[in-house]
Amino acid sequence: MNPELRLAPMAGATNPPFRLVARECGAGLLTSEEIDARALVQDSAHTRILAQHLAVEHPLAMQLLGADPDVLAEAARRLEADGADVIDLNMGCPVPKIVAKGQGAALMRDPLRAAVVFRTVRKAVRVPFTIKIRGGWDDRSINAVEIARLAESEGVDALTVHPRTRSQQFTGRAPWEIIADVVAAVRVPVTGNGDVHGHADAAAMTKATGCAAVMIGRAALGAPWVFLGAEAARDDRARIIRRHADLIEEHLPPRLALVQLKKRLAWYSDGLPFAARARPALFAATEAATVREIFWSLW
Repeated sequence: MNPELRLAPMAGATNPPFRLVARECGAGLLTSEEIDARALVQDSAHTRILAQHLAVEHPLAMQLLGADPDVLAEAARRLEADGADVIDLNMGCPVPKIVAKGQGAALMRDPLRAAVVFRTVRKAVRVPFTIKIRGGWDDRSINAVEIARLAESEGVDALTVHPRTRSQQFTGRAPWEIIADVVAAVRVPVTGNGDVHGHADAAAMTKATGCAAVMIGRAALGAPWVFLGAEAARDDRARIIRRHADLIEEHLPPRLALVQLKKRLAWYSDGLPFAARARPALFAATEAATVREIFWSLW
């Protein structure tokens, strides 16, 4: 029996159209892309778009990025009021401009600040509060177990572990044994993440670590049918791609929809004959209909 498969939060990727497609393919709890807590509190128009969601997506976790406990708490309250079923804290983003602000994976290096964040956000909302962490900052500071125990003691309801360190980013093998160590150290549910490309990998991760659920991230970007549990036929893939394109145009502002359509259909074109030759024209197109026409000429 396969564990629950969840779509991992990914900046610039896990917007409402993609989340809904993943759900329709069988994904469980969905999580938004990271939402900057300070920008949300300051009512940034761009951030308001990132925080939008569809009624049919529930249950839905909304992920916050930040380091200031009070700002995170206020942002969490706003997301809860807007319908978030779960508030998740990003403690894994490795991007230099993010960690330079003490956010994302940088919180792994500051357990005292992390503890204050956990306590403050936990008091601010009634819905479940979860965190997504890495194995640690680098190979000399593998502290996922320490952070997990600290989070549990401060009332965090569950956590997700991507076991690579920040310095590894997304390179090398994901050391699943770190996930197993966290599972053994805490009583709250643990979701595993890293090097999962389908149901077989998810089952293997569950067996190896004892995790309660599994997140799939990059493997789903050009293949949301990864959640189906069986090899998707060509006609099924075509149907899913058309559904995704329709949702993009229906639910995103026109300018953003065009950008997303180009990005997503470029991913879906991976492996198709002559795709590399056609991508410059796809990205140069100024109309959604043209983007679609170029893509389906490859299919």
